Amino acid sequence: MDRILDLGGTIIQEEQPSKPIYDDVLEFIKADYQVSIDGIKTITDLMESDIFDITTYDLMKEYLKDEEEDMYWSEGQIELVEKIGKEYFIFKFL
Repeated sequence: MDRILDLGGTIIQEEQPSKPIYDDVLEFIKADYQVSIDGIKTITDLMESDIFDITTYDLMKEYLKDEEEDMYWSEGQIELVEKIGKEYFIFKFL
């Protein structure tokens, strides 16, 4: 938000639709994984559009890196659950 304000933009905060509540940890991790996949695509598309100044572009690179790390974490957790089973995963890691 600070960057938008620095560039003279206006912040508009709107009510967002409610998010699902997950009873199953694996469903949550898979949903988080999909959010990361979608976010990476959106960020990549924006970065390729050349609409950013160099400072904003660098900020977007950092955001992309963070989103990729989150995706890799979710990917690893999904693989771990598949290898050891959900019950042991919950018992051991949560």
